[in-house]
Amino acid sequence: MTFLDRFLQNWRMSKALDHVGPKARVIDVGAHQGELFDKLGGKLLKGFGVEPLLTAPVQRASYVVQPGFFPTVRPRESEWDAITMLAVLEHVPRSQQADLAQACHDLLTKDGRVIITVPSHAVDYVLSVLKFMRLIDGMSLEEHFGFEPEETLRVFAPPRFRLIRHQRFQLGLNHLYVFAKN
Repeated sequence: MTFLDRFLQNWRMSKALDHVGPKARVIDVGAHQGELFDKLGGKLLKGFGVEPLLTAPVQRASYVVQPGFFPTVRPRESEWDAITMLAVLEHVPRSQQADLAQACHDLLTKDGRVIITVPSHAVDYVLSVLKFMRLIDGMSLEEHFGFEPEETLRVFAPPRFRLIRHQRFQLGLNHLYVFAKN
């Protein structure tokens, strides 16, 4: 990852961290090396991450990151406080989105949160230029499937979830969605 990749990743994480309570049990989908868990620090009681680009698990005192795809790879126990998907949902094919939302519902506590960031469709062009200029690595840009941020509301729709926060950030090019389980 380049400096700019890390900067953008940290910006997304800072938006998500505001919506994770103290002593939380968190699942991070697209966890990379566990950076979100590291940033949570003492707020994290237990973490379970899933990362398709990993070749071996990453184990730390308060979390584990497993290689694979969510929801095929997921924790055995339920009752998690939050599930984060930062720059992930646009990589999930439409045919798999309903299963992903159902797995989130099954794993969360009542009122547990799904915290999602989704880039605007225009970001693909901006990132392609930055990648061409070698300013970013542009991880998995080819997998965006034309996902529009507003589709997030369809994937995490009532009656299973309710929207509690929607905010644009990164100069309006990214969206934060926070849903609570009903």
